[in-house]
Amino acid sequence: DEEEDYMSDLFLKQDVRPGLPMVRRVKEAIQKEEKQKEANEKNRQKSTKEEEKERRDLVLKSALGNENKGFALLQKMGYKSGQALGKSGEGIVEPIPLNIKTGRSGLGHEELKKRKAEEKLENYRQKLHMKKQANEQAADQFRIRFKNKQEERKMEGDLRKSQRACQQLDTQKDIDVPKETWFWIEPEDDDKKDEEDKEDECTSSDLSVSEKLHILTAYLREEHFYCIWCGTTYEDCEDLSSNCPGDTAADHD
Repeated sequence: DEEEDYMSDLFLKQDVRPGLPMVRRVKEAIQKEEKQKEANEKNRQKSTKEEEKERRDLVLKSALGNENKGFALLQKMGYKSGQALGKSGEGIVEPIPLNIKTGRSGLGHEELKKRKAEEKLENYRQKLHMKKQANEQAADQFRIRFKNKQEERKMEGDLRKSQRACQQLDTQKDIDVPKETWFWIEPEDDDKKDEEDKEDECTSSDLSVSEKLHILTAYLREEHFYCIWCGTTYEDCEDLSSNCPGDTAADHD
């Protein structure tokens, strides 16, 4: 045999880039594998369920012919293909679809599963609703507590204001001792108290801030004809009752 000419067109036209032979072999292997899968799928023997399904689908897709006894009886009674059932044509046109049961569970199992799923969903919704109600109730309680706290702080401020006014007015009348120990603002650095003061303090501590404010407001009006809401000292009881709206902040609002 003659030696091949390495300068001929046969050698010059070949693609000699590195890596190309490997890529070509990989593509060929993939194509061969796909062809083998297709051949295996064609040669695979179908199961009984698959064959039954194919036959059933084929029968259901095909229209009824004259060889069907039921269809033949309908035609004798005047029925035409595509016409609705009934004397006046108010019935169904398509046959009732088949509900094929392929699983091994007993009758009613699917309905039971569906009912349990609906019950589970309903319980979940109820839990969400109860949680939402609990959150709303907690928010309402927080707002109420916050409002009550603000009102209590406001009443404490009004009480201190009334105590200062009471101390000033009592002093102007040369009253050295308040009618009640808490009528005046006590000095913070006064640590020495006798037993009587302690008993009075225990008695006064039983009163709420609103009760103290109401009692002190009434005392200022009766004793000094003074209204803390108006900030005015009236001449007498008649002047107070005729010119002052009331003895509470709500009355003045």
